[in-house]
Amino acid sequence: MLELFSDPAVWASFLTLTILEIVLGVDNVIFISIAAGRLPEAQRRRARILGLAGALILRILLLFSIAWIVGLSEPFTEILGHPVSWRDVILLVGGGFLIYKAATEIFAEVEGDSHHGTAETVKVTFFGVITQIILLDLVFSIDSVITAVGIADHIEVMVAAITIAILLMMVAATPIANFVEHHPSTKMLALAFLVMVGMSLGAEGLGFHIERGFIYAAMVFAGGVEVLNLWRQKRRMRIRAAADRVLATEGERAGVLHQH
Repeated sequence: MLELFSDPAVWASFLTLTILEIVLGVDNVIFISIAAGRLPEAQRRRARILGLAGALILRILLLFSIAWIVGLSEPFTEILGHPVSWRDVILLVGGGFLIYKAATEIFAEVEGDSHHGTAETVKVTFFGVITQIILLDLVFSIDSVITAVGIADHIEVMVAAITIAILLMMVAATPIANFVEHHPSTKMLALAFLVMVGMSLGAEGLGFHIERGFIYAAMVFAGGVEVLNLWRQKRRMRIRAAADRVLATEGERAGVLHQH
């Protein structure tokens, strides 16, 4: 084990895989944060931690089932001359579910809770949210493990990289969730991001490969624009607050002069 990590090539694959796992895990963290946001505030952090812990366990179990993972990529039937594997089915169903959940959340944000109904809020349970998170974790985990197998040759390196990536995501999950919750426009952007990821997974399931780099580049650009909008909004609020203070001070002075 120690000899393994003394090899520079192993360290290079470890660092590369860790960074990739963090990048690929962003969409997972966003989904978990938004799904847990429907729960009472006291349960949200526990749901996020359990969701990410479930992702870690699933990925490690899948790593020890590499032969099964490879078998998922083998076609088991053909539809209209197109070979279909179980991986394709999982990605297609997972992508469709992700699009449905993101679209439902967008509808709730646009129409408001009063239109969407308080009944949905009542229906949301801790067990239901965890189940949704685990189902999406399975889809993301298969994608993540296939990436890991393609980069690293040693299962110890894969487990270490995935564990560190998930632990970092656990630390970042609460700040990300709080930021998204307190900035509605950012939440809408995050939901649009999930729609894009869902479409990418669905396209992958249909045999059309879309480079994730294009999606992340688009979202980084959109995120940069959103940061500028938030900065402008904050600056305008400061200017407005300063103007209100000046008006209040002038009003107080005018009142004092009027009394004299």
